Amino acid sequence: MLVVLPLAIPAQSMQKEKMKSHIQKMVNGKTITGVQVSVYSENDSLLVEAGDLVSQRPYFIASTTKLYVTALALKFESEGKLLRSDLLATYLPASIIEGLHIWKGKDYSKQITIQHVMAQTSGLPDYFEGKNAGQKSLYEKVTEGNDVSFSFEEAIALSKTMKPHFSPGQAGKAKYSDTNYQLLGKVLETVGGKSIDALLKEHIFDPLQLQHTYMYRLVSDTTPADLHFKNRRIKIPGIMSSFGADGGIVSTSEESIVFIRAFFTGKFFPKEILTTLYVWNDVMFPIEYGIGLMRFKLPRVFMLFQKSPEFLGHSGLSGAFAYYLPEKKTFFAGTVNQINAPGTSYRLMMKLQSCL
Repeated sequence: MLVVLPLAIPAQSMQKEKMKSHIQKMVNGKTITGVQVSVYSENDSLLVEAGDLVSQRPYFIASTTKLYVTALALKFESEGKLLRSDLLATYLPASIIEGLHIWKGKDYSKQITIQHVMAQTSGLPDYFEGKNAGQKSLYEKVTEGNDVSFSFEEAIALSKTMKPHFSPGQAGKAKYSDTNYQLLGKVLETVGGKSIDALLKEHIFDPLQLQHTYMYRLVSDTTPADLHFKNRRIKIPGIMSSFGADGGIVSTSEESIVFIRAFFTGKFFPKEILTTLYVWNDVMFPIEYGIGLMRFKLPRVFMLFQKSPEFLGHSGLSGAFAYYLPEKKTFFAGTVNQINAPGTSYRLMMKLQSCL
């Protein structure tokens, strides 16, 4: 089933039938059972829903959550409530900092800054996808269908059992780790005096009048569409309710567009701050990480030596994404809702941008 709903701006420039065709072809009824995508440019817009994600069904945006948390951190910085150069130890209790980062026999725990965790340059291991010898990672447990739940303290304790990748801020080094945003979320709670859920609602969701965007916390909440891993539908409310600042937001493609437009147009912090975030390090091909956001840009060799479009934003393991294409002043957001094919959403965006 394919449903196309118009947004407020009249159609003028997008090759919409091609876009709809690309999106419709993604749904195969097995590994990908639903796709929801919104596209917005200065003079045109489009919402396409297919399969089991019609009627703006909310979905888990997974690690795209990190961009919302980045927005909150930058807002607090612009208000003088914190500095990116501040040490985590300034805000977090000794029980969290102690033993957090020991690399080659030296304790770097008290040297980690807010910028290190925002930029994935702390060197900290990933409590979710990382693992110790002979053990399964949380990611492996979840994709096998074994739901788990955990607290912030348990996530950090698990990270402390794993070996860091490098010392904090080591030149040219970056490693994607969900542990970083668990810590950032807790710092923001300390600064803001409220839970990360309440802070995001107060500073991000409510000002944008988002009606279907929230932090998932109740395991009894069946509003978001179930996630898929390969050809299996998996129900994992325990772990989804535990992620919080590193991946727990639920939203829709339309509301994700509202957010990412606000992020890149100065709604939460002065627009001039954006250029200070564009310090790129490789984290996973073809993704680079700046300070709090991702860049997706294929090497020229993959584009037959033509210029590759540059997408700025964030994506998640669930196949969710929210990106801005500056060259064409266009925003993309949505999901393919499939954990096992993280590259699918990037291929879809490349097809869609070719229709502009």
